[in-house]
Amino acid sequence: MHEPPIVAVTFLGDTTADLVLAELHGRGVPVVRLDPGIDFPADARMSAHLTARGLSGTIHTPTRQIELDAVRSVYWRRPTPYGGTGPGVTVEEQFTNSQSRAGYAGVLAHLPGALYVNHPWRNRDAEYKNAQLAAASCVDMYVPESLITTDPDDARRFIEEHGPAVYKPLRLVHLPGDDGKGRTVWVHVVDADEVDERVSLCPHFFQSCVDKVADIRLAAVGDELFATRIDIDGDHLDWREDYHRLSYTPVPVPATVRTAVRAFLDAFGLTFGAFDFALDADGRWWFLECNPNGQWAFVDDPTRRAITEALADTLQKGRT
Repeated sequence: MHEPPIVAVTFLGDTTADLVLAELHGRGVPVVRLDPGIDFPADARMSAHLTARGLSGTIHTPTRQIELDAVRSVYWRRPTPYGGTGPGVTVEEQFTNSQSRAGYAGVLAHLPGALYVNHPWRNRDAEYKNAQLAAASCVDMYVPESLITTDPDDARRFIEEHGPAVYKPLRLVHLPGDDGKGRTVWVHVVDADEVDERVSLCPHFFQSCVDKVADIRLAAVGDELFATRIDIDGDHLDWREDYHRLSYTPVPVPATVRTAVRAFLDAFGLTFGAFDFALDADGRWWFLECNPNGQWAFVDDPTRRAITEALADTLQKGRT
């Protein structure tokens, strides 16, 4: 009998996923990598039909055949987006793209008996900042005062009452610069007199600035938690601006944080989450966000190795 495979749904250059897939390959566990937005229809074919226990059928790639009802686990990372619907896209292409998105994702997200790390619908639900903040507060995490608004007056009042305050994008964005290179919007301190009517164009996210001494990146794999203290050589409000100025130290997770993180994952139905905390001088961990599909390969070597093994263990075990 063939050993049930693991399907990794992600793009080819996903170096974080590569660590886990290499670990699984080293263990002799069969893994099939799929990037539906690229592989279909060029190199892969799919046929699924309904049975009493759910979907059955096959996916054929140039080198493998996957039985849909035999998949042990799905490692859902970062697949390439399907084609768009903007100017220059024909009606036929728009139809094909919409059907591909619904068909391939719909089948891969409903494999009977498979464990998902994480299920794409759970990733989607947990991406929203307002939902994250509410869930963190409900499980007794420290959460900075926060406001999401399109009202400039409300924004000014919030900054005056809870300042110093920062502005954060509600979602990570990559915008093209004049040189063709991607740009993003970093977290930055904002004063009340900077707020103008442009706030009304879209929801803006303001938050009280935590007086922090360091940052914490915590990767949760089920009940296993791996925390890294991030220190900055200099003064960076947003440590992601310059990874070359960062140092990493493994740290233990306080019992209260451990309990809260587990409850947070349960609230969204997540197996994995990458949490960001701000650490203050009194040792309090302030919740900033959780990326349900976040990166962790940049941390110190021992922690990176431990996360890799924990994810491989989870995927190899599958649903119990």
